[in-house]
Amino acid sequence: MDDGAAVLAQAIGARVKQERQARRWTLDQLAAAAGVSRRMVVNVEQGAVNPSVGTLLRLADALGVGLPALVEPPRRAALEVTRHGAGAVLWRGDHGGRGVLVTATDQPDVLELWDWTLGPGDVHPSEAHAPGTKELLHVHAGSVCVDVADQTVVLGAGDAVAFPGDVAHGYTNPGEEPARFSLSVFEPRSGAVSRSLPASRSEVVHD
Repeated sequence: MDDGAAVLAQAIGARVKQERQARRWTLDQLAAAAGVSRRMVVNVEQGAVNPSVGTLLRLADALGVGLPALVEPPRRAALEVTRHGAGAVLWRGDHGGRGVLVTATDQPDVLELWDWTLGPGDVHPSEAHAPGTKELLHVHAGSVCVDVADQTVVLGAGDAVAFPGDVAHGYTNPGEEPARFSLSVFEPRSGAVSRSLPASRSEVVHD
């Protein structure tokens, strides 16, 4: 990890640990609730890994908080400014792509604003988010192929699409130039639905 990624990993780890301890959960309880391995929870809390967006979403959902709560400092003012380059880089592609969480609102209805870049050939698949999640995508440069459930659309610069985020979806750059797009994700009543722990450790996904 570079210095920026290491700092972010440490901040995420501290917040996950804080949220877990506030609920008086053990590492095993959080792992079971999130559907990840205990080793992954330990590594995240220690800041030893840069967890994937999917893992962060699982942890945030299990803890009953929105994703921004794990990666952003507590909000103290009505006006929150994110300066250029200060967003949280939560995804890096194999061909130069980046997924940056620029800013977000607080709970209960969480609205996230992302700045995405996909290098030629970059692919970012995403699991289904919480029920009721909606996404809005606006392409600024290049072309982006958006897959939602069994539907696929290719967008060019200036094109936009709205789609449900509570089904499996993904973004691909099918072109030969970098693609850039803004993504807004709305998750109503984030963390409001109570979760039960898996019945057995065999149900846990090992990252």
